[in-house]
Amino acid sequence: MATEQIQRPAEAARSHTGDAEPPRRGPGGPAPNWAQVVIAAAVVLTICYVAKLVIIVLLVSVLLAFVLEPLVDRLQRIKVPRGLGAFVAVTLLLAVMYGATYFFYNQALSFMNELPKYSQKIRQSLGRMRQHAERLQTTTETVLPESQEERQAIRVRQQTGWSELLTRGAWSLWEVLLAISFMPFLIYFMLTWQEHTRAATVMLFPMEHRNTAYVTMGRISAMIRSFIVGNVVIGLFLGLLSSVVFGLMKLQYFYFIGFISGFLSLVPYLGVVLALLPPLAAGFGQVRGGGAAVIFLTVIGLHVFAINVLYPKLIGRRLQLNPLVVTMALLVWGWIWGGMGLILAVPITAALKIICDHVDSLRPYGAWLGE
Repeated sequence: MATEQIQRPAEAARSHTGDAEPPRRGPGGPAPNWAQVVIAAAVVLTICYVAKLVIIVLLVSVLLAFVLEPLVDRLQRIKVPRGLGAFVAVTLLLAVMYGATYFFYNQALSFMNELPKYSQKIRQSLGRMRQHAERLQTTTETVLPESQEERQAIRVRQQTGWSELLTRGAWSLWEVLLAISFMPFLIYFMLTWQEHTRAATVMLFPMEHRNTAYVTMGRISAMIRSFIVGNVVIGLFLGLLSSVVFGLMKLQYFYFIGFISGFLSLVPYLGVVLALLPPLAAGFGQVRGGGAAVIFLTVIGLHVFAINVLYPKLIGRRLQLNPLVVTMALLVWGWIWGGMGLILAVPITAALKIICDHVDSLRPYGAWLGE
């Protein structure tokens, strides 16, 4: 009773002086406004979806610039100007991409032209498809109007639809090619203006946070470089072993199929299925039950070995993401950006985790994203 009498005057004094009781805070600071958080996330995802082509080009350019940075640094150590070193690195990148595209394109054409066509299963599948098409055509003829004028009108509308579809596809292809044409210039300027950009970015933060920003950017750079180089090394390793096994099985274009299968195996979750398609297609009609079992065991065994042994040693220590977060990231970014989203989902999420780990108020989120 006495305690209540003591507290009531104090509360009256606070109400009289206008000093309100301070809002309660959580253990990590003020409680976040979740409505604002949800709205901000929705705005960011909408921008990523609408401007996906531009953002993908920028992100891919950043990844390639991180890959070429060690080469430019080594050229700079031997007294080569950074601008000239960046030009040499970009030129080498374009030459390698052109050579790889030319080689794999020719091999793919030869592979498709010489794909076994004598298989009875293929003929049976084509026969069933032809029967279904004939039945569909018969059913359609009973529904279509019989007057010649209406048939011509329908034919004109169909041709117009195809022309619109082709025009739209050609325009989309032109937009993609135009955006890709900016990549060499973006990579070159990212390499030549790297120090200026990093220093200017650090200066955007207050003095007490600049060291944290510099360390965070360094960790993100190391993570991205490790992610790209690690994936390339693992893909080459899987491709080499797959080519050896497929060569012993005397599959056509085993060197081409092996490396395609090895790099497809790196696709998260869908890698095993995608990696099985090239060797099974090449051996369709000539590989029996035992050969198909060897292909299955080879692809699945190499995939399991890469994910459980190579990936943690070369990449996993840099990422430190739990499987649930990786799955959610693949789902979200794959939905927004399609195939490129599956490639960029992991480095984007890992970069977000590094940022959360270096910001005091975001460390609980970084712990949730981690292992």
